[in-house]
Amino acid sequence: QVQLVESGGGLVQAGGSLRLSCAASGSIFSIKAMGWYRQAPGKQRELVAIISSGGSTNYADSVKDRFTISRDNAKNTVYLQMNSLKPEDTANYYCNTVLLGINYWGKGTLVTVSS
Repeated sequence: QVQLVESGGGLVQAGGSLRLSCAASGSIFSIKAMGWYRQAPGKQRELVAIISSGGSTNYADSVKDRFTISRDNAKNTVYLQMNSLKPEDTANYYCNTVLLGINYWGKGTLVTVSS
């Protein structure tokens, strides 16, 4: 069992920045990759960024060069630094990991970017 709790969302103007955090607890010693997903109203959930246990990262094309995913293994926390935010980045952002074939999700944190 893994519990994921996101924080750091809020309202920001276009061009601004936010940093999201995802704190993991439970059977975290087996966690490998962790990712951030987002879901905008009326749209499907999409992958934003993913980071492996070794620190390798991948990003959606829409956020490359603007977002940075990182992890602090000592704190069992994954971060998403979001810069140069655009109104189209508005969505609920979810933290995710897969353990023994089971997808674990947090409850999400809302990011709203005003134009």
